[in-house]
Order: sequence, then structure tokens, then C-alpha cells
Amino acid sequence: MIVLHGYAAGKGIAIGRAHLVVRGVSEVPQSSLKIEEIPNEIARFEAAVKTTRKQLEQLRGAIPENAPTELGAFISLHLMLLTDATLSREPIDILEEQAINAEWALKIQTERLSQQFDEIDDEYLRQRKQDMLQVAERLQRNLIGQSTELNLEATLLDDTILIAHDLSPADTVYFKDQRVEGFVTDMGGPTSHTAILGRSLNIPSVIGLGNARRLISEHEWVIVDGIGGVLIIDPDELVLTEYRRRQKEYRTHQRALNKLKKTATETLDGEQIELLANIENVDDVKAIHNLGADGIGLFRSEFLFLNRDTLPNEAEQYEIYSELVKKMKGKPLNIRTVDLGVDKNPRWFGNNSTPNAALNPALGLTGIRLCHAEPIMFRTQMRAILRAAVYGKVKIMFPMIASLSELKQSLVHLETAKKQLIERGETFGDVEIGCMIEIPSAALTVSSLLKWVDFVSIGSNDLVQYTLAVDRNDDSVSYLYQPAHPAIIKLLAHIIRTANRMGKTVSVCGEMAGDTQYTRLLLGLGLRTFSMNPSNLLSVKDAILHAHADKLESDVVKLVRNEDPDKVDVLLKKLNEAA
Repeated sequence: MIVLHGYAAGKGIAIGRAHLVVRGVSEVPQSSLKIEEIPNEIARFEAAVKTTRKQLEQLRGAIPENAPTELGAFISLHLMLLTDATLSREPIDILEEQAINAEWALKIQTERLSQQFDEIDDEYLRQRKQDMLQVAERLQRNLIGQSTELNLEATLLDDTILIAHDLSPADTVYFKDQRVEGFVTDMGGPTSHTAILGRSLNIPSVIGLGNARRLISEHEWVIVDGIGGVLIIDPDELVLTEYRRRQKEYRTHQRALNKLKKTATETLDGEQIELLANIENVDDVKAIHNLGADGIGLFRSEFLFLNRDTLPNEAEQYEIYSELVKKMKGKPLNIRTVDLGVDKNPRWFGNNSTPNAALNPALGLTGIRLCHAEPIMFRTQMRAILRAAVYGKVKIMFPMIASLSELKQSLVHLETAKKQLIERGETFGDVEIGCMIEIPSAALTVSSLLKWVDFVSIGSNDLVQYTLAVDRNDDSVSYLYQPAHPAIIKLLAHIIRTANRMGKTVSVCGEMAGDTQYTRLLLGLGLRTFSMNPSNLLSVKDAILHAHADKLESDVVKLVRNEDPDKVDVLLKKLNEAA
């Protein structure tokens, strides 16, 4: 019996027989070209790009109605990556310069891009490397003449577990016709599209296992623990019996959670709690309604600005924001203004003004600082949001505010945007204004900020990283990343209590909000608005329904007073086990 640890993607437990997915490109041919052969080789490459585009468009059209909304968005992203010059044009430049065949030119460019992605610090953006590699592989297979589709046997067993090096969003389209109980992959991280699809498909899955495929034989018994992020190969009877019990228990719990979709979110003592969702795509709204979310607590607008050569204009942004507002059907939509910088650097910045040129980009021109440095971009976005606000309840939230002066400057830009609309004779709606609390300086001076805004939202991920000076994506120090560190709890307590005292809304929109390990802690600190990944909504709701808010306020006192990081886990466990 072999036990491997990776990242839990799709929740649940699957027990079944392994089916090894054979993928990858066969040996890439390498040859030199005569000058007169170059035009034909360029035409062959361009034809392969067209074929690849057609395949992806057909796949997007073949997505079943009951598929997760993320699937179409991811295939659309692959189409965007394909049309990007780095894949559609630069291999041709290499082909011409070196007089080599298209396959080898694409291989050289893919390796260059792979190295560039490896140098990115931001985990989410670094995981986009896998998307680039998947698109490049499909293009390469079309050049070589190999099949691009996921060829699964038509007679798979009912309990089939797919074992793959990697799976693309396009691959998962084929799951609808196959009896797939779960899947595992060697590649992928917690923010990869494979992980996101695993969660949204509701299929038990574990990713980032490294070399699982090499250790497993066809039809071998395996257990996929999508809760603990564990793969067990060739389990003994004792382990099988235990996991069958856990599987039955989990399924019973999930059926109970699904019944909570229309249940009001309130504690045992009647405290009403607001559950919001974090999204980055218009297509996510359908799932939000199905889960019974109270609204959108964070729309990451920066994804409208990435993977393109020019800035999105006001009309384009207005169309997207207004579509979102209408689809929310009166529920609140909180739009975070563009949060670029660090490693979210769009191509339209150019080489001379790239924010990441700083020695320490996380402390440089990023977030609201970049918006102030690019006032035309900033005001254009706010005009589009203000115009869309006529259709429903819209909130605007400024990212990475560090001081009152930055907040005041942001409000001046907002007023300027309103004046510009008035001068143009454009109608616009009223919006609530808020800011993100992600930096210790903002947390400590939150009372001054709250005098100028309607609400604040705590970005717990960045607040932890900036307070503890820990990059959780750096394996050498990630063990120091502790969301319930005494310093973080004291900051959270200060922010929440100050906002409540001043009668202003406060929410947590980082990963802490969606982790049931911290639900009772946050309730005890006085939090009444949670914003999270949609996949966590029902489990957090369940935890809230079984909690007594008044009692928790006294129970968390020990955690607030504690100053020893080594005692946190024990105190948190006691809090969560208390009746």
C-alpha cells in the first residue's frame, strides 16, 4: 500500500479501479529548412492554429447544460491564449530566424514561456502555465498529426478513477459521456484550473501528486480522498473498510447540505448572517443563485484587463458590469476596482512602465497605487460602474488602501468620474463605497477610514502575508503562514469591533471566510458578513446554523488574549468542539 499526498480539489471520497490516461506529445521532429521552404512551413503552422481554434470552439459549443459555468470560461481562456502573439506569432518568428520546422519552433517557444511562468511569484498566475502548456500541446499535436481528444475506453468500469499527468478544461467535456468516479493528476496546484474544475464538477479529485501515474498499474484499486488530499494505492482490506465508512458518511452529509440552499442563514440565537460569493466571471452568477447566496461580495474586475493587448474601453466594461447587475436580480454586487501589479501585469502596460519592474513588486506600484498612477484607466472604470448601477444595487471597493490620504485621493477620482458623466449627460446610479483592509497600517487606522466609506472588507490572505511577512507560496517559509496567528486575531478583532461600533458593515473576503475551521472564531469576533468561493457556501452555512453567536463572543476571549502562536491550534480546536 502506497500513500501519496497532494492538493484536495473536488471534495469527496472515491474508491475504484485505476484507468491510466495516455497523453502527451510523441517525440517532436526537428529539421532545418531551405529558404524557399519557409513560406509553406509558416502556412502549415497557421493552418494548425486555425484547426486548434476550430476544435476549441466546437468543444465550447458541446458543453452540456448541467456542466459547471467555469468550464466554458476556461475553454474561452484557452482560445484567448491561442490567439495571443506569444503562441500564434512568435513561433513563426523563430521559424523564420532559425530556418527550422514549425514543430521545433513551437517547442522552443513553449520552453521559453514555461520558464517565464516559473519566475512568477503569484500562485494564481503561475498556475496559468498549465493552461498555456495545454494549449501548446493541442497545437503541437495538430502539427504532428496526433489525436487531440481524450480517448477513454467506451467500456469503462462503473468505479473508474482516471489517473493522468494532467487534464485540461477541454478534457472534462468528455466526462459527461463516461462513468468517472474520480480523478488524480501529477500536475496542478490549489489555484490551477484543474483544481477549480475538480471542485465545480463535484468529482472527488487530488492533484499535484508528482509521479502518481508511474506508481499505478491499470485496473489497480485506489482510493481518492478529496477531503484530505490523499491518494492510496492498493489499499488493504482494513483501509478499504474505513474509507467506505467515510464515503457513506460524507455522502449523507452532502445530501443534508444541499437541503440548506433555501434555508435562512442565522445562528441558534437568531443572529442573521450574510453569505456572499467571490467571482471573476459573469457566468458564475447562475451558480450563485442556485446556492442561495445573498449577493456578490467580490467581483475581481482585473480579469477584464488581462490577456489582451489594449485596455478595455468604457463601453466594453459597461456592457459587462450592467449584465452582471441585471443577472443579480436586485442582490448586491460588490465590484473591486482593478487590482493589478505584482504579477498581474497586462501586456498593454509596455516594457517601460511594467509595475513588476520594481525590486519588490509586492511593495511597489500595485493595487490602488497603480490606479492613481493611471487616472484615465481608473476613471474610465468608475464611469462604467456608475452607469451600470442604474440597474441594481452596486458597491465599489478600492483595493490595497494603506492610508486615509490614499482613500481620499480615490474618492476625488470618483467625484471626477461623476462630473464627467454629468457633463456628458449620462445617467448613473447611487453606489456604496468601501475599501479593502489588507495592510496593517489600514487595519490599525480603520476608524479614520470608516468615517469616509460605507463599509470595509478584510482581505485576509494579504493581511496575513503583509502582517507576518510570509509568502505562503514559498515552500521554505510557508509553514509560518498562520491565519489564526495571535497578531492576526488581534487585528481582526480590532477591525470588526471598530466597524460594528461605528455602525458600518464589515466582511471577510479571504480564504478564512470560506474555511469552516475559522467560522466560529469569526462569529465570536462579531463578524456578520462572510464572502467566499461559492463552493464553500453551504458548508459555512451549516457551521453557522449550529453556532450560538452570543456564547462564541465570550468563548473567543482566550484566543484574542493569547500571544503564543504555538497555543493557537489547541485553543481553536477547543472553540470548534465546544457545544
